[in-house]
Amino acid sequence: MPLKTFTVQTGSARLVGLETGKGLPVVFLHAGVADKRLWASQMEAVAAAGFRAVAYDRRGFGESESTDEPFSHLKDFEVVLAHLGVHAAVIVGASMGGALAIDFTLEHPERVVGLVLVGTALSGAPEPELPDEILPLIEAMEIAEDRGDIDMLNKVEAHAWLDGPMSRNGRVSGPVRDLFFAMNGTALAKPQLTQEEPPDAALDYLAGITAPVLLAVGSLDFPHVIARHDELSDEFDNAFAIVIEGTAHLPSLERPDLFNSLLLEFLAAITGAEA
Repeated sequence: MPLKTFTVQTGSARLVGLETGKGLPVVFLHAGVADKRLWASQMEAVAAAGFRAVAYDRRGFGESESTDEPFSHLKDFEVVLAHLGVHAAVIVGASMGGALAIDFTLEHPERVVGLVLVGTALSGAPEPELPDEILPLIEAMEIAEDRGDIDMLNKVEAHAWLDGPMSRNGRVSGPVRDLFFAMNGTALAKPQLTQEEPPDAALDYLAGITAPVLLAVGSLDFPHVIARHDELSDEFDNAFAIVIEGTAHLPSLERPDLFNSLLLEFLAAITGAEA
C-alpha cells in the first residue's frame, strides 16, 4: 500500500510522519537512536493485515524540525493524533518511544486498545548500575560527546544499541547497520533541544494500565533493559512477554520477520482479526 506523508505544526515544530492502510490505527513511536524509518517493515505488515499504520519523527529526529523552545513529547503526540483524527489506537513504542507510549496510556487509558513495548524505557526511572564490562563503552560515548565528534559517537552508539553492549562491535552489518547510521546520525547532527518539560515519573502508576501489553526485548540488550522487561511482565496484569534471542535493542529492525509475526498475532488476539 502507498505511504502518505503528513506534517503537523505544534509550537515552532514541524513534525513529519507517514501513514498507510485503513482500519484500527496502529501508531509507532521510534527509539531515541532512530526515527520513523525504524518501522518501515512493520507499517507494511500491519497495513496489509487491515490496519492503519502511522509513524512520525519526534522533535529532534528524522525530518522533523524545531527551534529550542519549551515542549513536551506527550503534548506533541496528542497534537499528532488530533491532526490525524485518531481517538483510539494500538501504540507500539521502542525504547524512548515505549516510555512515551506508557506516558500516553497513563494520561489517556480509554484511548489505548493495546500496547507493544520493545526494550522500553520508563519515565522517571533511576539511572541504572551498569556492569564493569560496559563502562569502557560508556566512557567512549562521553569522550565523543565532549569532542563533538558525531561520527565517533554514532559508531560507538551503534556498538552499544545495535550490536549490543557486550557483543562484538560490527555484529550487525549491511543495510541494517547503514540505516542505523543514517537515522542516528541525523538525530546527532540536529541542534540540541534543551527545554523539554520532563514527564511525570511513571513507575508508581503502572498498575493503572489495564490494556493488553506485548513486551519484547532482545537477549543482547543492556542488562537493565532486560531487567525492566522482566519487572514489567510481572507488573502488568494483562501482559505477554517474549525475549527475542540473538538481537539487541532494536529487534524489530534486526529480525522483522520474527517481530512482525509476533505483532500480527498480538493484534489478532486483541481485535479478533485474522493473523
